[in-house]
Amino acid sequence: MSAALISELDDGILTLTLNRPEKRNSLSEEMISALHAAIDAAGADPDCHAVIIAAKGHVFSAGHDLKEMTAARENDDRGRAYYQDIMGRCAAMMQAIIHCPKPVIARVDGVATAAGCQLVASCDLAVASTRARFCTPGVHIGLFCSTPMVALSRNVGRKHALEMLLLGEMIGAKKAARMGLVNRVAKPKKTAKKARKLAAIIAAKSKATIKTGKTAFYRQIDMNLEDAYDYASAVMVDNMLAHDAEEGIGAFMQKRKPVWQD
Repeated sequence: MSAALISELDDGILTLTLNRPEKRNSLSEEMISALHAAIDAAGADPDCHAVIIAAKGHVFSAGHDLKEMTAARENDDRGRAYYQDIMGRCAAMMQAIIHCPKPVIARVDGVATAAGCQLVASCDLAVASTRARFCTPGVHIGLFCSTPMVALSRNVGRKHALEMLLLGEMIGAKKAARMGLVNRVAKPKKTAKKARKLAAIIAAKSKATIKTGKTAFYRQIDMNLEDAYDYASAVMVDNMLAHDAEEGIGAFMQKRKPVWQD
């Protein structure tokens, strides 16, 4: 595991902590690679039931490492090949969160800007402290937050997304919750407990069912209504025939705790 990322598995919950507070936990080449590898590993680990992404310090993530990106301008192509590579790698890491069969929860206790805000939006759920703030500030430096826009526009309403992207203003946790960017807001000292409680609730469910549901959610979300219902109906049929659905329904009817096969 990279020094940029701390990985701790406890009682089925994996906490991945961004560990470059002195660099504002920027998504450097090292951080992107470490996160991608850790998320892929979590997805394949039978002992992992849920993932929490947190950060050291008072900045969750300031986005891309601008020093690395600026240095690439010295290349013969003014950095084009590097920018294509780093954007592709970052996009692949964000998509790995979506494709991970385990739910991924962002725990934000600080500032999340640009690709850092994108990281929050890419997670399945998000818990923010009252001091957390969010921003897509690219317009202030002549660099529209186009890649953060992809995740942001799939999480909040169109006008809310454009407000953040066009104005580049910092918003607080409560407004982020009203917009749908985060699920829960807690006092700073209670944020970790709140995120872990959500993870624990999910971890107690059937892993097979959670995997089925998360995969289906992201597949149907961009389909038209008719195709979405056709797809979801087929998923429901397969799910009904699975062991854990039979066990869960039986346990509910018999008023006992289910025993998941996963």
